[in-house]
Amino acid sequence: MNTLNNERVSAVLTRLHRQADATDHALLQEMKDRLGEAETPIEDVAAQMIADEAADYRQVYAGYSKHFLAVTPAYGRFLYAMARACRADRIVEFGTSMGVSTIYLAAAMRDNGGGMVIATELEPSKAARARAHLEDAGLSDLVDLRCGDALETLRDGGRPVDLALIDGAWSLYLPILKLIEPRLRAGSVVLAENAFAQDYLDYVREPANGYLAQTLAIDKGRGNEFAVRVA
Repeated sequence: MNTLNNERVSAVLTRLHRQADATDHALLQEMKDRLGEAETPIEDVAAQMIADEAADYRQVYAGYSKHFLAVTPAYGRFLYAMARACRADRIVEFGTSMGVSTIYLAAAMRDNGGGMVIATELEPSKAARARAHLEDAGLSDLVDLRCGDALETLRDGGRPVDLALIDGAWSLYLPILKLIEPRLRAGSVVLAENAFAQDYLDYVREPANGYLAQTLAIDKGRGNEFAVRVA
């Protein structure tokens, strides 16, 4: 069974990916150009972008309220496959945006036999659109979408987390990981898209912290980092 092949889900994803491409093309090209500046190491450019964001990440992301900032279809299918592979019934998503990645994760949850995606989105207008998209796809019953700052919405405890997707404000990657870390079990998967924050990369790549991590080849250049909790 593959819910991604369901006519209703497929139609919603096709529509949203087309909208994302049209809406975000200029913004994503600008980010790509900044990170790819020939005379400046990517680490330095990313560090400056993260520092600018960290000064007021709420204001920065308010400026992206009309942008999807969505995963690609290839990465979405990878999310689905990973959630199926680890038979996840509890997923945490930091940075829901318009709900594209959430649909891929919820589809996997449906095919795993049920469970819950704990999703969080800072911008109320984007959270509202994500809810509508999940309804359109027939997957809203598998998602607990929390609107607000993830440092608050993901603070509560609860059941162990099988998979986490970190794809929000770059400056918060490590704080969010540490927030949910007590709920990660051995074998839990942590996927970070746009993982350019050096403190996050240093942390998951340090064996003493209990992870095995590597950069993925999917969507090369977008900083997709894979980590599994091994201790």
